[in-house]
Amino acid sequence: MRMHVLFVCLVLPLLCGGFAGSAYAEDWPNWRGPNHDGVSTETGLKTDWTGKPTVVWDRELGASFSAAVFTGSKLYTCGTIDDQQTLLCLDAGSGRTLWRFPFEKHFNDSQGGDGARGTPTVREGMVYVQGAYGRLICCDAETGKLIWDHKFNSKPRWGYSGSVLIEGDLAVIIGGDDDGPLVALDKKTGQVKWTLGGKPIGYSTPYPFTLDGRRYIAAFLGGNILVADAKSGAEAWSMKWKTDWNVNAATPIFHDGHLLFSSGYKHGSALVKLTPAGEKLSGEVIWQGRAIRAKFQTPVLYEGHLYTSDEVGLRCVEFMTGAEKWSKRGVKYGTVVLAEGHLHVLTENGRLMIAEATPEGFTPRTDVQILDGRCWTVPTIYQGRLYARNLERMVCLKLTP
Repeated sequence: MRMHVLFVCLVLPLLCGGFAGSAYAEDWPNWRGPNHDGVSTETGLKTDWTGKPTVVWDRELGASFSAAVFTGSKLYTCGTIDDQQTLLCLDAGSGRTLWRFPFEKHFNDSQGGDGARGTPTVREGMVYVQGAYGRLICCDAETGKLIWDHKFNSKPRWGYSGSVLIEGDLAVIIGGDDDGPLVALDKKTGQVKWTLGGKPIGYSTPYPFTLDGRRYIAAFLGGNILVADAKSGAEAWSMKWKTDWNVNAATPIFHDGHLLFSSGYKHGSALVKLTPAGEKLSGEVIWQGRAIRAKFQTPVLYEGHLYTSDEVGLRCVEFMTGAEKWSKRGVKYGTVVLAEGHLHVLTENGRLMIAEATPEGFTPRTDVQILDGRCWTVPTIYQGRLYARNLERMVCLKLTP
């Protein structure tokens, strides 16, 4: 009995965290995490690295902008293999390929970069992803076997870029002009349940939120921001928002009754207060301006402030007023994830900067080169590790002491 108790006392902490004071978070099964906010709940992460954190693994994946998502010990992302956009399932601890499923021909883009744009979504033993040409697939998460697929045929200029939102029994995606820009399908069968919206379609990922006890889905389309009733697909609210080249790509953010959306090409952002009005919503613009110009870099919201690395630089902006608190203009087109009140910024050229998230200023405790090439994909923090990629490679770094 004493030996059994000793074994439990020694081994259980390792299984639950790996070191004293650590806590691994829940699964990270979809774009921007379980709460759709880019915020990790993991604790015990070291933030002051004088050199590069330990590299657990580093491997070639092939071209893609797909981020890493996780359930249990499995990592899902996309790459390009044998001139095919390919869904990959890897062992998170070693980077070893468990299975792969090629689902569309190679997508070439000489301006931004090649490959799939969307990030996989994993739910209830199924994994979903949409290719750059518009094929939406659902595969068995354990084996990679195809369960169903659906083809959209209105590819925007730079390819389909959104990820799948699982909302109840629905798989929701930015679909296609002729097929309906916002499309909800049965997540188990792929049968279309409802469509909504007008042309053009945009590049964003559908975003869910609750207001006054009702569920809604915000869709950032090419010419407007649209809010749909999540159950029926009925339009609840819409506002025109036209950006050059129809590039509305960043994910909206909802907080305390307010919806924020932002785009680049010198356009800017708006914060709208949404209020129930019968079966619809009314919207009041609280502020609108160029405080944030997020071409594709969705901000994170923390303690009333937005943090992002947009087309101008790394910025902190007050959520309710749009007032800029600080800006580092040389750090643009980066991506940000937050954990334990610290920003983990991956710059466009592959530097990892870690700093406390505060409106008082940006003072990195870590500033190290972890990748080269173009790094436009947001990193993921999972089980004490940081998973980051450039267009073709992924690196896994240990963030615990």
